[in-house]
Amino acid sequence: MPRVKRGENAHRRHRKVVKAAKGYRGLRSTNFRAAKNAVMKAGLNSYTHRRTKKREFRKLWIARINAACRPLGISYSVMINGLSKKDVMINRKMLAELAATEPKAFEAVVAMAK
Repeated sequence: MPRVKRGENAHRRHRKVVKAAKGYRGLRSTNFRAAKNAVMKAGLNSYTHRRTKKREFRKLWIARINAACRPLGISYSVMINGLSKKDVMINRKMLAELAATEPKAFEAVVAMAK
């Protein structure tokens, strides 16, 4: 039985990992062992941050809504409570967008919440 030479498979696998590490600094972009660790860590971070991004954006929208509410004499929590009691279904993303671009429309929404 002929012997099995596996160098081609390993080389193909190594090349795939090093290609994924393109643009990394130092040995992380050329050396397989360093590149493998860097690619694994990058994948882990991107997975984690896809979830963190959703939290961060919600915090940003809440801060923007609160900042727009305060001059109109109402706090964020009171406004959201008022909107939920009136069954107004506008999400925080749209409220923040209204506060930034359409102040008159936002004032109308705040008036409904009061």
